[in-house]
Amino acid sequence: MPFGVDEAGKGPALGSMFAAAVFLEESAVLPDGIADSKRLAPARREELAATLRADDRIRVGVAEITTATIDDPETNMNALAVSAHATAIADALDPVDSNSSEPLEGLCDACDTDADRFARRVAEACAPEIDRSLEIDARHGADEESRLVGAASVIAKVERDAHVAAIAEEYGEVGSGYPSDPTTREFLESYVADRGELPPFARASWSTCADVLAAAEQTGLGRFQ
Repeated sequence: MPFGVDEAGKGPALGSMFAAAVFLEESAVLPDGIADSKRLAPARREELAATLRADDRIRVGVAEITTATIDDPETNMNALAVSAHATAIADALDPVDSNSSEPLEGLCDACDTDADRFARRVAEACAPEIDRSLEIDARHGADEESRLVGAASVIAKVERDAHVAAIAEEYGEVGSGYPSDPTTREFLESYVADRGELPPFARASWSTCADVLAAAEQTGLGRFQ
């Protein structure tokens, strides 16, 4: 299985989603300690990501889906996850020998309830970008079962964490960005209370953001009654 793909940041209310693809000829070149990124400490993830990127035998591709794209009413998260996976794959496979008649095999961590449908859609999205036949599989929990997909999950998570850290450096502590994070909720409520609008990196179409904005607007109206 020459390449694996995973995403990070599909569910947060703040910031971009990232997908990463890791391509290699021999799985033995993967560093020790690769696992699903959720099982690794941040420092260990960063160390592994740096090792993966420094190895000339390993190709890494990354795709970012911004909040503006996520909020586009003409799309949805399943379609964006497909697009992110396909873009990351194309990035990792460029350039790859296109003269071989053998298809390249890849495994994605499925971002759809129907894993087979997700694999089919990713393969279709890759077709215009990659001059090489692909055989793509998708499974739920692939980041736990496959070290290659685990490597992709590490890269994607490190990209997402760096993105959130850059936001926090400019705007102050924002937490993880997930709706269940009290720090994220407190940040949103404080920001909206002070400025009367959502921050530019908020997913305005997410119910968490819409609810915070609606509550602030209702509070504002109450002051004038």
